[in-house]
Amino acid sequence: MAKRRKKQTGDEHPSGPLGFGGLPLSETALSALNKAAYLEPTPVQAGVIPRALAGVDVMGQAHTGTGKTAAFAIPILERLELGDSFDPEAIVLVPTRELAVQVRDEFVKLAEGREVDIIAVYGGKPIRKQTEQLSRGVDIVIGTPGRVLDHMQRKTLSLGNIRCVVLDEADRMLDIGFRPDIEKILRRCPQSRQTLLLSATLPPAVVRLAQRYMRDPESLDFSPKRLDVETIEQFYFTVDPEKKFDLLLHLLEREKPRQAIIFCRTRRGTEKIGQRLAKRIPSVAAIHGDLPQRTRDHVMAQFRLGKLKHLVATDVVGRGIDVTGISHIINYDIPQFCDDYVHRVGRTGRMGREGVAYTLVTPEEGPELTRIEMRIDRLLQRAEVPEFAAFVKPPATETTPPETKPVFGRPQRRVRRAL
Repeated sequence: MAKRRKKQTGDEHPSGPLGFGGLPLSETALSALNKAAYLEPTPVQAGVIPRALAGVDVMGQAHTGTGKTAAFAIPILERLELGDSFDPEAIVLVPTRELAVQVRDEFVKLAEGREVDIIAVYGGKPIRKQTEQLSRGVDIVIGTPGRVLDHMQRKTLSLGNIRCVVLDEADRMLDIGFRPDIEKILRRCPQSRQTLLLSATLPPAVVRLAQRYMRDPESLDFSPKRLDVETIEQFYFTVDPEKKFDLLLHLLEREKPRQAIIFCRTRRGTEKIGQRLAKRIPSVAAIHGDLPQRTRDHVMAQFRLGKLKHLVATDVVGRGIDVTGISHIINYDIPQFCDDYVHRVGRTGRMGREGVAYTLVTPEEGPELTRIEMRIDRLLQRAEVPEFAAFVKPPATETTPPETKPVFGRPQRRVRRAL
């Protein structure tokens, strides 16, 4: 039985001076935005939507939490032709399973009032169910590159009808080794397609990808001049490794966060800290790549609903977390890469809200902290809880009194926040 489609003819474009009414959007789109309580476009939405609607390729630099998903979802929905083909017109590639679900949910919310079929395809879920959905016909596919390529190889997904490709969080996709898969997918899409690339950073590898697979892309930069979020207070603690967990527990009990994410470097460390925390405080779960997808989906659903208060996570999973209720970020392990610090801290302070980020630093990790500060062009404020302060033994020739000794060779800094 042929799939029933209703052609979207795009209603009259209102020309209201305020809010989304100032953009060339249909009444259907404005109604969905209003129902979703999106009243004013963010800078990335105001910049990307008109150019994407015009059909040009866009390379946008924007951090998560700035409304970039809606920036590409709205024009894709507006430009759908919805003919008789069962094959998708748009595909969005994302780095993580959690982000695929999140982007799919955003599309569904903004597609209110339209007859549009949207599917998320990613690993960890039975491929048969996804295959059945694809066989019934879909309009928009959101997926991780590996699972998208898997469907292409099985011939359960054809990209011959694609009119728009989105590379979301392109820098992270390249970081975790998806470049070969992305290139295979792009080569199978029609050359006449529109390509939208969104990335928090634009390292050379991302720029080369854009130059090779995009057509004269317009470059739009919505990132702040400095790689930090002004509404986020950022502190560090110097702590001996054996005292880190007790300091973490102290901070959570003192701060009583609305919701908090505790970042660890490794999957094993994430699981270990999650288990230890769960024995001491309520509402704790850990999420990392070794968990079954069903468990990861359940944990994320509970966290988004606010039923889960403390989430211990790795960096890769952390990229897919977009929850507006997060008030605190605690870097239990200092991140290996500077840009990962930016992405971690960006989990709080979403859409202009205030947030607090704490980083636990062992005395040996001073140089890593300095690199982060140089990258974000900002000094983190030194905080201290006396009973957890690291003991830094001065060299034998050191004449500076211990109480005035600089930490990591830098002057002590006043803390804005009462501790």
